[in-house]
Amino acid sequence: MMAIGLLAGLPVVLVAVVLAADLLPAFRTWLGRIHIGRYRDIGVWEEKAARTAARWLNRTPTVQLTDQTRLILLDKLRGQYARRSIQQWQEGALLLGLGDRLRERTDEAALREAKRYLESRFRPDGSWRQPPEQVDAAILAYAVMKLPGIDPDRFRPAYDAVWAMIREHLGEDGTAGYRKAMMKYRYVDTVGFICPFLTAYGVRYGKRECVELALRQLKEFQQRGLHPELYLPCHAYRTDDSAPLGLYGWGRGAAWFALGLADTLGELPAGHPARPELTRTAEAYARAILRVQQPSGAWNWTLTRREAAADASATAALGWFLARMAADTASEPAREGAEKARNYLMKVTRRTGEIDFSQGDTKDIGVYSSRFDLLPFTQGFGLRLSRTLARAPFADQPNQRKRVQDHVHTADRRWNDDDRRSGLAN
Repeated sequence: MMAIGLLAGLPVVLVAVVLAADLLPAFRTWLGRIHIGRYRDIGVWEEKAARTAARWLNRTPTVQLTDQTRLILLDKLRGQYARRSIQQWQEGALLLGLGDRLRERTDEAALREAKRYLESRFRPDGSWRQPPEQVDAAILAYAVMKLPGIDPDRFRPAYDAVWAMIREHLGEDGTAGYRKAMMKYRYVDTVGFICPFLTAYGVRYGKRECVELALRQLKEFQQRGLHPELYLPCHAYRTDDSAPLGLYGWGRGAAWFALGLADTLGELPAGHPARPELTRTAEAYARAILRVQQPSGAWNWTLTRREAAADASATAALGWFLARMAADTASEPAREGAEKARNYLMKVTRRTGEIDFSQGDTKDIGVYSSRFDLLPFTQGFGLRLSRTLARAPFADQPNQRKRVQDHVHTADRRWNDDDRRSGLAN
């Protein structure tokens, strides 16, 4: 009789477990959004965001493969809930954000978490514990290379493995594919994943072919993947006929191109012959990005639609890109755009320091997530944005504003002249 009673109660227990798996995440989201966005002090906000980034580094929130909010336990059992490659670009972004912060201030807790993370991902000889299979790993390798407080050369075997993996993804056109099963397409994501790593790795270890591949990947996408008038990227293009695929002006796609462009430019030596052209591309791209920034300071997940939902992940990365441009060119419009982006991020940060309302993972070319929640990538680039703004001209320095005003007007006039020549003027 007892056994019969236990069996009779089993369906009830199973239903309760399935419901709990669905309801608990929804409850945590609701609870976390109470009193969201009440930050007024930039320093307090950045400190909270940094603590969250450090905490997440070794306990990174899982980014779902699907948008399902019901029966998610079944997705977990089927292995369709998460994927390692998605987590790699989350962890890479967290390391980049914490690295920017550690370069300027002592944060023993963050450095301790970073070293603990490295121990969990790499063997004592500097090789990967789990060898990379997808190009997503390149942004993580780049973040390790840029992390202060460690010897980056210790991880040379891991960098070599990433370079070998990227070579396995090279197509007949001499550029890298996103996945081996999709070699006839070139994704904008790949620009952000591999170009900064290839440039830093090539410069550091004297591998010219790596730098050349990064520049070729960027130039090919600029010529074949950017809209001829809007100068915004499509999701991907087909290699045989350059047919655009997916959406022109997908927010995070624009962020991937910005990331690849800015960090590649930052890694190139001062006298490299590609710098002038790459700088002009970055300036033109900054102007295009500023035109689609919303009055709130955010960028929507569809950049060209005011009605679309704002995406904090695109806002963090594009805001960081503008902050980099402000630091490099002393452009007032770029600095103001970056400050507006940071102000927006403060408004969507939970009281625990977690930046909310980022678009979820993309399912396929043209198949975009309708889920807006936490994303570690956003946390990392929110920190990069804030730290880069602190270094940019005029940041909290009203006296400096007057001293460089003439330079700003000259730079802005040059941007406007370039607009007219390139057809990007309003």
